[in-house]
Amino acid sequence: MTLSPQPTTTSAPQTAPAPQPARLGWPRGTADLRYGGDYNPEQWTRETWLEDIELMKQARVNLVSVGIFNWGLIEPRQGEYDFAQLDEIMDLLAGAGIDVDLGTPTASPPAWFWKAYPDSRPVTRDGVPLGFGSRGMASPSSPHYRRAAAAVTEQLARRYADHPALAMWHVHNEYGAPVGESYDEHSVSAFRGWLAARYGTVDALNSAWGTAFWGQRYQDWSEIDAPRLAATVTNPAQRLDFARFTSDALLECFVAERDIIRAHTPQLAVTTNFMASSCPSMDYWKWAREVDVVSNDHYLTAEREDNHILLALDADLTRSLAGGRPWMLMEHSTSAVNWQPRNLAKRPGELALNSLSHFARGADAIMFFQFRASRSGAEKFHSAMLPHAGTDSRVWREVTALGSDLAALASMRGSTVDARVAILWDWESFWAQDLEWRPSVDLRHRERIEAYYTALWQLGVTVDFVHPEGDLSGYDALIAPSLYAVTSRGGRALTDYVRGGGRLLVSFGSGLVDEFDAVHPGGFPGPLSEPLGLTIEELLPFRSGETAALDTGGTATVWADDIRLDGAEVVTRFADGRAAGEPAVTRNAFGAGVGWYVSTRPDAETLRGLVARVLGEAGVEIPGPPEGLEVVERSAGSARYRVYLNHTDADLTVAASGRELLSGAAVTGSLTVPARSPRIIAL
Repeated sequence: MTLSPQPTTTSAPQTAPAPQPARLGWPRGTADLRYGGDYNPEQWTRETWLEDIELMKQARVNLVSVGIFNWGLIEPRQGEYDFAQLDEIMDLLAGAGIDVDLGTPTASPPAWFWKAYPDSRPVTRDGVPLGFGSRGMASPSSPHYRRAAAAVTEQLARRYADHPALAMWHVHNEYGAPVGESYDEHSVSAFRGWLAARYGTVDALNSAWGTAFWGQRYQDWSEIDAPRLAATVTNPAQRLDFARFTSDALLECFVAERDIIRAHTPQLAVTTNFMASSCPSMDYWKWAREVDVVSNDHYLTAEREDNHILLALDADLTRSLAGGRPWMLMEHSTSAVNWQPRNLAKRPGELALNSLSHFARGADAIMFFQFRASRSGAEKFHSAMLPHAGTDSRVWREVTALGSDLAALASMRGSTVDARVAILWDWESFWAQDLEWRPSVDLRHRERIEAYYTALWQLGVTVDFVHPEGDLSGYDALIAPSLYAVTSRGGRALTDYVRGGGRLLVSFGSGLVDEFDAVHPGGFPGPLSEPLGLTIEELLPFRSGETAALDTGGTATVWADDIRLDGAEVVTRFADGRAAGEPAVTRNAFGAGVGWYVSTRPDAETLRGLVARVLGEAGVEIPGPPEGLEVVERSAGSARYRVYLNHTDADLTVAASGRELLSGAAVTGSLTVPARSPRIIAL
């Protein structure tokens, strides 16, 4: 069969739609929590399959992801299909009572595809075509790739629609990694179509992109290229639109496969694995609307001492993408990964703590990459449920223990997490902020978000993440650690939120530009000026290493603003330095609410105290757990559960009463949470 090119059209809305929650969906089958991981039987003999299935049962595995990288096996030559091996493994798993999350293998086209369609190779920004021999996908705008992906998906969906092992579908793998943007000619052509749909006319595009600057004006769509490397900085509005286009182009690929699958199995959930806080090329607010159940991959940055806090951040973000509904942890590691500079093994107990932190924050499925460690290939040093050392190993003992623990927690399935505080998160703003020629290289969105999230984690406050144009009504306080780009619609939403009684805490570098990376009329902070009660006359970034004292105590670094007060009161001033006497923290009573502004980067203790003050004014309870103790509640109707995770090397005691679910023991008055261990109470 020969695949002929088909026209690719990628549309884009005039403005980003407000985020919506995912459709309700879940793997068919057991009422237990889901437990398992990727399984790659094509790497092993049939004898090993039989051994693995017995070990899966021993570990209480009830769901495995199969077929994610087997395109070359099931379609060895174009248009010729061989399902013998996949048939057998599906039958064996069904016979063992283990359900399958069946993957479409479209993340890694086979060798024959690359030989037949070399123009489908992704191209880097500096013009280098990428070759075969790694993981990753073709250009998402290649008509050859889209036709081939649709063909193999159709074959899989038709063949396995009624198979007893099939519980759900897993499209592709980690869209956007390692290939996000591609600068091939198919992508350039599709980008022009996307721009035409977004702007309607070239004149409208010229206005949005500010092409009068540096003489960049266009007369025809055919003159527009992708924003390749150029002599100096490329038009930032063009860069921003290409990022939007890339996310949309990849999403079109997912939707095409999903719709083929739904035609055959409308009763089954279809997902694809996100990388919620670590994939820079995807706007997951849009993606979350298109999956039946949100699933996520998360891997620790092993050398960071605060990696358990960043794990919690990622889990809270994933739950928010799921609209508060239960979600799936599709991949994480039992111990070391293989791709960081230093791949540190997890300490004893860390496997369970990591897994249960995701669970505490809404995950009803805990899965790993992968079940059996690979002997060959690039990931042979990546940990697995069954490590190279076999069953006589600490990792395997912890894997089986976790399976037993999750079985004991089955009553919590479907319970949810409630948060009264949210952090504003906007991928499009991040894309714009991370481009070149910003006021300071220290203006990094991720750094500020981590700082504010860490303060909240240490205070014991559970948070959601929300798009600034989303539903803000359910939160007593909103925090904008880094909201560089604010649309007029987003500005109105935040203004109305404060006017209606909300508390908004905004950090420096926010509201600097609009959705086209253009400075708002009237200057900084654009549409946030009214609820914050101030105008910024000039940005005052610090030198590297420069510090300033605050008159209420503590130190500040990185940034200050020359602020003109338009109703706000000064809470803290700079005591010295380039901004001496200028406001560092302001508070503005606006309508029934309050807008707070922090014009600098305070030290961690000062920031934590400020966050506590803002939340206290908003009436948010601040538990203040012992240092290193993670505490999260889940509830379902009148049933309430509290998860305690001790990330320290010492036992910690807290006030608690109820029934401890892992041991079944009654708890009266106080609970001791052993070092590096979990405890879970039904209240």
